[in-house]
Amino acid sequence: MSSSFQSILVAGGAGFIGSNFVHYLRQAHPSTRIVVVDKLTYAGNVANLKQSLGDDEVEFVEGDIADQELMERLTAGCDGVVNFAAESHNDRALLDPGPFVETNVRGAGVLAYAAATQGVERYVHVSTDEVYGQIAEGSFKEGDELRPRSTYPATKASGEMMVLAAVESFGLQAAITRGVNNIGPYQHPEKALPLFVTNAIDDLPLPVYGDGTQVRDRMHVRDHCTAIDLVLREGKAGEAYNVGAGNECTNMYMVEKILDRLGKPASLITHIEDRTGHDFRYSVDWTRLRDLGWKPEFGLDAALEDTINWYRDNEWWWRESRSGDFEEYYEKLYGDRLRKAGPG
Repeated sequence: MSSSFQSILVAGGAGFIGSNFVHYLRQAHPSTRIVVVDKLTYAGNVANLKQSLGDDEVEFVEGDIADQELMERLTAGCDGVVNFAAESHNDRALLDPGPFVETNVRGAGVLAYAAATQGVERYVHVSTDEVYGQIAEGSFKEGDELRPRSTYPATKASGEMMVLAAVESFGLQAAITRGVNNIGPYQHPEKALPLFVTNAIDDLPLPVYGDGTQVRDRMHVRDHCTAIDLVLREGKAGEAYNVGAGNECTNMYMVEKILDRLGKPASLITHIEDRTGHDFRYSVDWTRLRDLGWKPEFGLDAALEDTINWYRDNEWWWRESRSGDFEEYYEKLYGDRLRKAGPG
């Protein structure tokens, strides 16, 4: 049965998907009060919320989902909770797993248990398709075994278990979404598409892992937001819902679309040493979500074009995101690989 909400807590709401979800809620459910809590790590940016924070119905709180006292206070005033808060970059997880365990496992558990004890009516934990691991052919279904192959998805799978434990122990009305790769506005430029777009704009090499034939289903973040909203209102407690878009393509297809859209030469493509545990292909069967009446609006090329255009037209946003510690991180991750690869 569909639920309506007076107040929704959006955890991690200053991040990429979270901020887009806040903007979506303001448009789709303008009478709902929204409380955003975010730790404001490097990937959280209050500027992402600029168009919604001026609204009287949106409140921002800087805080950590692993802070039990704060989570109990915030969830006590909300009848719905959506948890986007996570450390999410595979490359960073390989460099330092500690923050991923703290937020994606411990934080997920603290927030879920706080919501359960404070009587929250509906809860969605936003996970990832990467918890299944890679698949050469076909698509994963929700009941398939979770076999994460690197640190980030391992912690996300663990976070799911914390939420399901709250469902069983306290009757939390929580569902889980496992979305495919998202693209769209406000994604930190460490991620593949915004990294390639912003590098191309500055005529810098595009560091493509391996031969670039890795396959991903690339979903526009707006479509992901509509799916999460549906699961929040109509999803079944204790169930997971795959969220896909049918937009599979190789990394090289994406790179070539970027260069073509920006009018940049193919000589910027630089194939570098692949990262460890790099899954070749993800794919999920989203029949369960389709049966709830959901379908994506953006096809592959439309999603790519909209995203590329946004970064092209919003240098004010990503220039700041690429400053400071980003350069140190970029050198640590790509410096030696790029020097070994050379041009082309």
